[in-house]
Amino acid sequence: MRRTARALLVTTAAAVLTAAMGVWTPSQANAHTTPSSTCSVRWGSLPKAGPSMTTAEITNVRAGRHTCFDRLVIDVAGSVAGAYSVRYVPAVTFDGSGDPVALRGGAFLEVITRAPIIATDALFDDSGRFVDVSGYRTFRDVKWAGSFEGQTTVGLGVRARLPFRVFVLNGPGSGSRLVVDVAHRW
Repeated sequence: MRRTARALLVTTAAAVLTAAMGVWTPSQANAHTTPSSTCSVRWGSLPKAGPSMTTAEITNVRAGRHTCFDRLVIDVAGSVAGAYSVRYVPAVTFDGSGDPVALRGGAFLEVITRAPIIATDALFDDSGRFVDVSGYRTFRDVKWAGSFEGQTTVGLGVRARLPFRVFVLNGPGSGSRLVVDVAHRW
């Protein structure tokens, strides 16, 4: 009888402590959590930049979809660490001419990689579009805006002015990747 009472007391205390601490079992977490409630974003929408330049060339521009954000990746054949500037602008303009780039979206990110690009015709279609982002939750358009004096500009049309982050990943090999993530919501 004492063992049963002690076991019941320990089990009850553990259950009360678990509930008080807000710890859920995996089945409870799956039942009560949705992707939108797990997307904690603290990135902000202010400009992000690094002052460096690189002579390594851009080799590809691509995009991907994730649960909480859409991702733009610019592949560089060398280090791109600190060689970028990303900011919201009223309109993305072509390097050199200053003419506006026709972008779809409610807000526009100017993504400058301080790296040259070659063979640009192979990277984008006749309209200057790098990537087809049809069906993306946040991205609306990704277009080339020129390459001038060692820097390349990409126009990124997004649904609205949303938080974004910018970082660099090393690899593959001796290359690196400039990554721009734009959240689906605040």
